[in-house]
Amino acid sequence: MPDLPSTLPPSGALLDWYDRHRRSMGWRGASDPYRIWVSEVMLQQTTVAAVGPRYERFLARFPTVRALAEAPWEEVAAEWAGLGYYARARNLHAAAKAVLGRGGFPETEAGLRDLPGIGAYTAAAVAAIAFGVPTVPVDGNVERVVSRVLAIREALPGARRIIAPAAARFMEQGAARGRPGDFAQALFDLGATICTPRRPACALCPWRGDCEAQRSGIQDGLPVKAPKTARGQRYGTHFLARDPAGRMLLRHRPPTGLLGGMLEIPGTPWTGAPPDDDAAMEHAPLPGLAWRALPGTARHGFTHMDVDMRLMAAEVPAGPAPEGFLWMEAAAARVALPTLMRRLLALADAAAPAAAGGGSAPGRRRPRAG
Repeated sequence: MPDLPSTLPPSGALLDWYDRHRRSMGWRGASDPYRIWVSEVMLQQTTVAAVGPRYERFLARFPTVRALAEAPWEEVAAEWAGLGYYARARNLHAAAKAVLGRGGFPETEAGLRDLPGIGAYTAAAVAAIAFGVPTVPVDGNVERVVSRVLAIREALPGARRIIAPAAARFMEQGAARGRPGDFAQALFDLGATICTPRRPACALCPWRGDCEAQRSGIQDGLPVKAPKTARGQRYGTHFLARDPAGRMLLRHRPPTGLLGGMLEIPGTPWTGAPPDDDAAMEHAPLPGLAWRALPGTARHGFTHMDVDMRLMAAEVPAGPAPEGFLWMEAAAARVALPTLMRRLLALADAAAPAAAGGGSAPGRRRPRAG
């Protein structure tokens, strides 16, 4: 462990700043652990600007933990569509059922961590904000603030073993201990608005006179991050079948893994090389149709890899959906499908004018663009 300053910046100064400059958010001021929990889960890997309207919409549809627990998974998945990182929605649904089963939210960090999908950060955030537990949740903003005020030079992610106990020391101060929820949110706001990743506004910081990194002029270089590993690349082909009414043939992905339980346009597994047409056709949901390749590719980035996808399209006679599939109206599908699948629909939308204007006849495959 490196030697760190023995004196911390005063928590009271940060709280005074927060009282004057706190950001206005729909979940601020809430004491209901359900509302706080939903906001914290949504904010993981998603911007505040994107979460705001979706948070209000989600609570309008599932206003209580009971409403969420008793809702069918399909409704929860549809409401989450577009927010990304869909394991969060699965865990949110499972945890709501667990909370309902036990008669309410646990009021300790340890109890909260026993719920599905709740890790150290979320447990600490809900405990501090909803229940006044004197603990410091450590997210990316807090990592950055603590790294700078204490000039922690070890690279992430290894530095987390230093940052977490260092952040916990703030709760030894009376001001932070008296207002743990506000202090946690003050740290979030400081990192998001002042102590930003690039060009921090040190002149406006309530801790500028107590920041070791600013004193040494190294704030722009902290926290140190280990070199990124190369992202993976995957390829796939998907099949968009539509009946005369314009409904789309969809299916649910397996309950675990990427996009687990979400609706998808059926397709091949994502592999390290583009599948050739013959191999791809083995995964067509309705063999024997006149599938045609639409121009272009859709690309989607996950945290660890990019996926490039082609789209095949076919018209299907009216009839029941095959086993394991379902028909869905086009408007409903565009709402329920995750972002990755909507990018495939954009290929179909772009191809529609060409088809209407006398493009390739059905049954003939179009050449792939690019």
